[in-house]
Amino acid sequence: MIQRRKVIIGAAGVAAVTATAAAAGCTATGGKAGTDTTAWVDPVANIESAAPARVTVTPESGATGVSPVKPITVGVADGTLKTVTVTAGKAKIDGEMQDDGTWKSTEDLAYGKKYTVSVTAANSVGTETTEDVTFTTLKPENVAKVTFQANAMASLREGKTYGVGQPVIVAFSRPVNKAAAEKAIEITTSPSVEGKFYWKNNQTVHWRPAKYWESGTKIKVAVNMYGVKLGKTTYGARNVSTDFKIGRSLIAVSDNRTHMTKVYIDGKLVRTMKSSLGKGGGTTGSNGEKISYWTAGGPHVVLSKQRKHSMSSGSYGVSDPNDPNYYAPMVVDYCTRISYSGEFLHAAPWNGSLGRANLSHGCINLSTADAKWCYENFLLGDIVDVKNTPRELPIWNGLGDWTVSFDRYGD
Repeated sequence: MIQRRKVIIGAAGVAAVTATAAAAGCTATGGKAGTDTTAWVDPVANIESAAPARVTVTPESGATGVSPVKPITVGVADGTLKTVTVTAGKAKIDGEMQDDGTWKSTEDLAYGKKYTVSVTAANSVGTETTEDVTFTTLKPENVAKVTFQANAMASLREGKTYGVGQPVIVAFSRPVNKAAAEKAIEITTSPSVEGKFYWKNNQTVHWRPAKYWESGTKIKVAVNMYGVKLGKTTYGARNVSTDFKIGRSLIAVSDNRTHMTKVYIDGKLVRTMKSSLGKGGGTTGSNGEKISYWTAGGPHVVLSKQRKHSMSSGSYGVSDPNDPNYYAPMVVDYCTRISYSGEFLHAAPWNGSLGRANLSHGCINLSTADAKWCYENFLLGDIVDVKNTPRELPIWNGLGDWTVSFDRYGD
């Protein structure tokens, strides 16, 4: 609805001006007596003939489905702006005058709200014009929120330090259009590196550089999705951001053939640990699933650490006590998880074949002292690269991002 009001001079003002004009008309400036050579101008006619200020508001009155991130602009022709107020109920939207004399809002609007823009402008002689414009913003059927993850088991904690294998993980609360989501995600690194997206499904996307992160790299992630259409009926709930950094480079190499695990920090060998990896072979679980007792090969990423963790064969499908692969629940010390399926580096004081033979069900068995050292020194995101085993780590069993070459990453 547009309302216009023009203020004009009242009757008393007109009489005063007329009296003044009449007095002026009796004054001669020369020539014959009674002859007035001065041109007479009616001030009231001048005021009445001045064009009213013309206000323009964007969005226009009555508009619906307006984007909440599109600024409100107010301009005026044949005059100047005096006041602009934008409200939605008790909420008020801030804005400021621009160099060209227009007014522009400086904050986002809300979804599904009715806004009123009240404007006062004045023309060249001070006559004021007022306008009220109303419009409504779009109301999405669905909104998608975002969480930042270190992995599927842990959130990415803002400002924290992670290992050189930690990918950026953005998880949407609803399925999204991948192209639209990627366009909304902004990743800034220092030093700058090239990276690629890899979608686990239509809700979770990873991003990694071509090589392991350089020690000390700083990463900032922003998802600028508010007001952005991310699906047929889905829009971004709000803009979100986080940042984290990369610590020292720690890469552990566990060799299935030599039964040794060597740890390198910033390229220097700092610890060699006698190990016992998966015994090989496999079985069938209670639900018919195939179970392998090989430790998966390839670069694993540290997912979590537990001082004590309960383990049993039932956790991966062997629950029959008569099965030779069955073992009852037991509490294990100093556990560093490297896959979702249950691969850990952990203390195994019962294993007398550390450094000599592979006897585990897939974990990397260590002495209590070595397992404690890993627990105390490893970070989420550190790399444990398993060599010389016939089974490869599936990319989504933990963070297998580095098991795929960069040229194939994202395919």
